[in-house]
Amino acid sequence: MTEKIGSSRLARFQTDVKKSKNSHWKRVCHQLLRDKVAFFSLCFLASLILGAILIPCISSHAYYDIHLSLKNSPPSKLFWFGTDELGRSLFTRIWWGARISLFMGISAALIDMIIGIFYGALGGMIGGKVEELMMRIADILHSLPHLLIVILLMVVMKSGIFTMIVALAITGWINMARIVRGQILQIKQHDFVMAAYMLGASRWRILIRHLISNAVGPIITTMTFTIPIAIFSEVFLSFLGLGIQAPMASWGTMASDGLSALRYYPWRFFFPTCFITLTLFSFNLIGDRLRDAFDPRLRK
Repeated sequence: MTEKIGSSRLARFQTDVKKSKNSHWKRVCHQLLRDKVAFFSLCFLASLILGAILIPCISSHAYYDIHLSLKNSPPSKLFWFGTDELGRSLFTRIWWGARISLFMGISAALIDMIIGIFYGALGGMIGGKVEELMMRIADILHSLPHLLIVILLMVVMKSGIFTMIVALAITGWINMARIVRGQILQIKQHDFVMAAYMLGASRWRILIRHLISNAVGPIITTMTFTIPIAIFSEVFLSFLGLGIQAPMASWGTMASDGLSALRYYPWRFFFPTCFITLTLFSFNLIGDRLRDAFDPRLRK
């Protein structure tokens, strides 16, 4: 009889928690849409993703088409963003670069999220000396120079998108793991987690149903900040010649080529750097607004 009463109370409590979560998500979405900066950032990123998918497919110029007679042409009706030193359309190449950068950023963020959630949640759940050992291993990996890892991978593996994603994933998950671990250590002290323990729920059920599900807000916020970091890493390495190689179109390689021609052909440098800046700003602004929306201490 006592077990039935306890289980019914827990079921009612879980229902109330679910309703509270739904209202919380509605409030977060409403706050994001009401914020003009976040709204315009979301619109820009949605347009960028849609353009990266569609424009390279419908463009009359491929990113590798060479027109030597039209090299270094300024923006015109035929080439909206002008051409580069080989007469290739910068408009098409920039949207191909958007496709590569967004794929790199989202892929690296998803891998970081999966590894970070598993590692951080497991460490926070177990606790004790095992958690201490796991976090010290994470600290050692975090101390390794990122550029050195990329160079070593370029020697062992062929340079390309897959190598870049592997390089970004080796150490990129550590920040996510720290965030998740801190959230798990905080949430597992709550009464509803103790009640689930007393009612005989398994550790995996508690971890997934009660702990990770209540840490979704910080996880999404951290992932939003991880995407621009991955994009910037790809752009920076491609700018140095360690990332995506020609003839593939990348914002980093276009900015590197445009820098040498900045004095006479400024559009070659302006358009890729403009897209890089707007993309990074948009992701960071959305991340800031998400952090404010999920943090109850920052509610107005």
